[in-house]
Amino acid sequence: MQSSLLIADHPYDTAPGKQRSHRLSTSANRLASLARQALIAEAQLTPKPGLVDRRGSGSHRDLSLKLMTQSATVLEPYFVAMASCSQVRDLDDNLRAELAVIGRYAEGAMYKATEGSNTHKGAIWILGLLVAAAAHEDGQHARGIAAAAGSIARFPDRAQPGLITHGDIVRNRYGAAGARGEAASGFPHVIQFALPTLRDRRAREFPEEICRLDALLSVMSDLDDTCVLYRGGVEALDIVQSGAQAVLMAGGYGSRNGRQQMRELDRELIRRHISPGGSADLLAATVFLDAVEREQSEVCKDRSEWEAKDGAA
Repeated sequence: MQSSLLIADHPYDTAPGKQRSHRLSTSANRLASLARQALIAEAQLTPKPGLVDRRGSGSHRDLSLKLMTQSATVLEPYFVAMASCSQVRDLDDNLRAELAVIGRYAEGAMYKATEGSNTHKGAIWILGLLVAAAAHEDGQHARGIAAAAGSIARFPDRAQPGLITHGDIVRNRYGAAGARGEAASGFPHVIQFALPTLRDRRAREFPEEICRLDALLSVMSDLDDTCVLYRGGVEALDIVQSGAQAVLMAGGYGSRNGRQQMRELDRELIRRHISPGGSADLLAATVFLDAVEREQSEVCKDRSEWEAKDGAA
């Protein structure tokens, strides 16, 4: 399960010409680094309702910011491998199969690093697809990358283990599309909700943490989050969606009324042990695509100095 073996086995290592090989390697490393940074940026963003952040573990009992950061760092070599194999392959079922193999190795590394906690299983799927699509695409536009990722996701996983996951249970019980459906559709909640909100807030010169918090809330307000449905059913989903919408309608987290609404939502989610983890994964995807489209080598850091009274702290 060593990531170095995974990476060395990929055919990009034998690409003709040292310059092309170096270019491919540099691109893969940059994309993987951005994916890692996006996961850490999502985890550090504060205050998020019901989620792990700088204040604490939110609605979780087995997660922490330190664990989320450690997990994201462990996953970076696997994102390198996903980007590398995609650079020299067609977007077909063979690529889908290879990405699935790497993704399962990544899950194993995650569980080993976290001693069994599921920090980023959904994010491995989501960001793995986006990293692979970004490595394959000539243009670096978020919409095109998301569409390419969707085309990969629509191929069946030929070697999928016969295990029933939380996502399967929720899909069967509630008909929610989940991360699989979101990816297959080209990440509509990223392209149509989160990225436009992020850019709107930046255009209005809000601090970066407010831009990202409102982007998260825009996803929460509409997404049928399978993490929420699994923990609390339809009632919990309604609380998350209506609560997020209330914050946005009050002016977003950048407004006094919006901050008050956020505190109330955070307290309610923690009281009920509800965590909008699917929305958080899509925020990480948003941060990643935004950085790729802006041709950055580093994710912009927020400079938040959250107050102790924010959220439920």
